[in-house]
Amino acid sequence: MEAIKKHFFSDMGVMLGRSMRHILRSMDTIITVTIMPIAFMLLFVYVFGGAIQTGTENYVNYLLPGILLIAIASGIAYTAFRLFMDMQRGIFERFHSMPIARSTVLWGHVLTSLVSNAISVVVIILVALVMGFRSSAGVLSWLAVAGILALFTLALTWIAAIAGLSAKSVDGASAFSYPLLFLPFISSAFVPTETMPSVVRAFAENQPVTSIVEAIRALLSSQPVGNDIWVALAWCIGITLVAYIFAMRAYKKRV
Repeated sequence: MEAIKKHFFSDMGVMLGRSMRHILRSMDTIITVTIMPIAFMLLFVYVFGGAIQTGTENYVNYLLPGILLIAIASGIAYTAFRLFMDMQRGIFERFHSMPIARSTVLWGHVLTSLVSNAISVVVIILVALVMGFRSSAGVLSWLAVAGILALFTLALTWIAAIAGLSAKSVDGASAFSYPLLFLPFISSAFVPTETMPSVVRAFAENQPVTSIVEAIRALLSSQPVGNDIWVALAWCIGITLVAYIFAMRAYKKRV
């Protein structure tokens, strides 16, 4: 068993290194992922921020959690694209002809998504600091925020894996991310849900993004988190488990 585990992790390290080299050779991927969220942040803070009442003095502090989720939702589209291209080019079949653990080929893409999205998140936070973002959170709170964002990335990445393995075209592989990009807009990411019409408010308060945003916002401002963090974790873990099961089924079916 120990030899199998060692073999699995060494193979996964090789697959991760391969995928990361593709990312580093094409930094425009990360640049593209960060540009849109940063543009949204600039637009909402400097154009709409004065007209939006959130009950906070610093709107960028209120806005940042939602912007980070948009960046992640945008970034995982590239995971689906890379998976689809590997399938189309027969890369998976070539790797499976070698003496390696088969699932590591898929895990390499998943871990690459975690790393590349983490880079995007750090860049956006640095830009937010320049724009006036300030946090009184301690080390443990920042670690909790990082953990929530990692779980959210993992959940969406496994959904991306399903799309990448099941799509019939390049456009279909990445198009699934568009609805995910709109979820933060129908949540408490940009405005309090109390200002929304009753039907929209009911949806906004009971979808995953709102609880995740509220938990991150509370952690960054050193406020009581309440039940939001448990709801956020439940959503992230639940989506991850379900998406993982369906992604592995799609993977085994295709290869």
